[in-house]
Amino acid sequence: MEEIELTRCGEKIRLDKFISDECRNLSRSYVQKLIDEGNIICLSNPAKKLKAGDRIGDGEAILLQIPDPQTPDICPENIPLDILYEDADILVINKPKGMVVHPANGHSTGTVVNAVLYHCHGELSGINGVQRPGIVHRIDQDTTGSLIICKNDFAHTFIADQLKVHSITRKYVAIVHGNMKEETMTIHKKIGRSLTDRKKMSVNCKNGKDATTHCRVLEQLKGYTYVECTLETGRTHQIRVHMASAGHPVLGDTVYGPSRCPIPNLQGQTLHAKTIGFIHPSSREYVEFDAPLPDYFTELLSKLR
Repeated sequence: MEEIELTRCGEKIRLDKFISDECRNLSRSYVQKLIDEGNIICLSNPAKKLKAGDRIGDGEAILLQIPDPQTPDICPENIPLDILYEDADILVINKPKGMVVHPANGHSTGTVVNAVLYHCHGELSGINGVQRPGIVHRIDQDTTGSLIICKNDFAHTFIADQLKVHSITRKYVAIVHGNMKEETMTIHKKIGRSLTDRKKMSVNCKNGKDATTHCRVLEQLKGYTYVECTLETGRTHQIRVHMASAGHPVLGDTVYGPSRCPIPNLQGQTLHAKTIGFIHPSSREYVEFDAPLPDYFTELLSKLR
């Protein structure tokens, strides 16, 4: 276990912010986890149970106890990856349809994590724990496209900070029900966990967080619209929930759209994370990657034209 002693110099500040500012290699979420698990100790009162929102003032000292990295019990699997970019810090892949990002109930194998553990020989960031090595953000199982994997904690923290302030470029394309009248549309509706169905998200609920999606028509189809959706925020199921709330659910989304998909044999929503752009953790330059559309998507577009 690594131990780090920190002393505050200056006016009072939130405990989690103080630690994050002093230890730039630790993300705010990881710091909060350390606090919750009792790994941050107040040296003047070791028995005190600290909270992330506690204020720490001039001269106060704390001790960080950072647990040793755990070896994940997830089996590396030799699963082919569609790699868009790779270097010593990051890996950007084009995730296929039907692939889960990390192991969860019912999905212990065949995930992105299983694949990247094999590809990267286990050299992945550990900030998100042993079940999610390298994972800094997610996309749904049936959503295809760009996904960033972080190979070390420094890269993870650097990318996570950009996600936190919504500075990462994230453009999706989708086929939605109906023909949109407006060429552009901005949807700003809070999104939170549904109070009636805990497996779903909903708009304008009491526990909702701000969410903004910018939508642009790319092409009018027969009874559908091909759109580009740019995320300003990144809430769970954001595009699917927002488009459904606007009367244009994503084609194939039987959770937020029609319970029966009108296209035979279409599995899951027609949603693709096409473009992702961010400041690279080492070069400090803006980089952008574009994931080509999967075959099923381009074939469906041709049929609907």
